[in-house]
Amino acid sequence: MIGILIVFQIIRWNDTKEYKMLNMSELKISNNKNTDLIEKFYEAFKILDAEAMAECYHDAVVFKDPAFGILKGNKAKNMWRMLCANQKGKDFKISYSNIKYSDGKGSAHWQAYYTFGKTGRKIHNKIDAEFEFKDGKIIKHTDRFNLYSWSQQAFGFTGYMMGWTSFFKKKLQKQTKDMILEFEVQKVGKTP
Repeated sequence: MIGILIVFQIIRWNDTKEYKMLNMSELKISNNKNTDLIEKFYEAFKILDAEAMAECYHDAVVFKDPAFGILKGNKAKNMWRMLCANQKGKDFKISYSNIKYSDGKGSAHWQAYYTFGKTGRKIHNKIDAEFEFKDGKIIKHTDRFNLYSWSQQAFGFTGYMMGWTSFFKKKLQKQTKDMILEFEVQKVGKTP
């Protein structure tokens, strides 16, 4: 018997309005609403649509990462609003992969590419995300990345010398929380 190998390809209209050939292995098929929610979150992030990202979050969401620390509810949503607003019209882009879901928890890997505003240095941050869900929304979102590596990219020699210290992490988290507060006062029009 002669075996025939058939490779399926699908034509997709992509973001740049060009046709792209996809192998079946690249085609994303999901039967899980939580993996779809994670994908919606990152697709919205790609186009800096903070409101669509915030819609993915439960009102009682808890977000945590090395740069912002722990943010709850509207603080977490406003962090994304602030980040998206600050990156519009700039060289920001993200990619994501490995979206998984099992036993009420989800995960993804994503990468961010941007220019750090304070120093003008290029950043390529690699992040592993974990999610928990409630009522069809993200209730817990934890991003993990190497803060020391990020600090070296963002601050050069200063990041190399100080980025590994708890002093640096605490100072950075205070600055980022102050930035959210300033954003809330200026853009959202209220204080927490």
